Amino acid sequence: MTATVPFVDALGVLRAAAEETRLRILVLLGEGELSVSDLTDILGQSQPRISRHLKLLVEAGLVVRHREGAWAFFRLREGAVGLVAPLVAALDAGEPPLSEDRARLQAVRAQRAEAAQSFFARLAPQWDRVRSLHVPEATVEAAVLEALGSGPIGSLVDLGTGTGRMLGLLAPRAARATGLDANHAMLSVARANLERQGLTRIDLRQGDIHAPPFGRASFDLVLIHQVLHYLDDPARALREAARLVAPGGRLLVVDFAPHSLEFLRADEAHRRLGFAPEQVAGWLSEAGLTDVRLRHLAPSGGAEHQLTVTLWLAHHPESAAGLPDRAVA
Repeated sequence: MTATVPFVDALGVLRAAAEETRLRILVLLGEGELSVSDLTDILGQSQPRISRHLKLLVEAGLVVRHREGAWAFFRLREGAVGLVAPLVAALDAGEPPLSEDRARLQAVRAQRAEAAQSFFARLAPQWDRVRSLHVPEATVEAAVLEALGSGPIGSLVDLGTGTGRMLGLLAPRAARATGLDANHAMLSVARANLERQGLTRIDLRQGDIHAPPFGRASFDLVLIHQVLHYLDDPARALREAARLVAPGGRLLVVDFAPHSLEFLRADEAHRRLGFAPEQVAGWLSEAGLTDVRLRHLAPSGGAEHQLTVTLWLAHHPESAAGLPDRAVA
């Protein structure tokens, strides 16, 4: 059955979309989120003019705005473009001005990717040093996929998304994917990396993992990958993460087992030298999650000065009854 739309709402939506620049903006945002600066570059119009158009689209419920430091990013509102989506999809993107807009969009993305890679290149030697101490990333990612199983994910949030690597791995299986990070520059890296993979509809937000800007029970899967060891208060971060898990949902934590590599604290800003299995499992249980399952990924040969990666998978209490008997091995 086709959903009905109140007449007044339909009129407001159509008025907002029925203007050349605003229709071009809707088409561009259909390709992924963009900043005011991106849109001024693509459309060749002034910042105040673009901002006025965006304000009307936000007020009409077609576009969502979120801040990232001093920047503002805009994206299409999920489920709110039913009236205009068929029109946007029917437009011939191969003809001006849409073809020209798309070409400039690709140029903007290329500039963004170049800036992101320049930033990441400065950090890469430090990251490579830590990666060399544990099993390969591909092994960790395979373990993540095995722990989560092959079914659809639903809605996903990656807390402390960093370069967006986990989103790149899991977002193709999710109906809705969101990444949160406190660092604007790192979000720029994630945005460029995900665009390179063709993942342009992921919602990236700047925010504090200790106070994530999302409602209770918002996500089917909450992921915290190699983040806890940087935090002053990891227990609080897990409480906040557990708050986001929807009934029947899961929380997956990936981090290091206890170790004695003090140079990681001094040189790499690690606040904690790993976590005992029972410590994280206890925090998850205290946060109201159940059926905590573990998997350890030890370095080959049991090298003394290398790191073991641990996965903790916890479930919302309402989902525990339907789970298989075996734990993650």
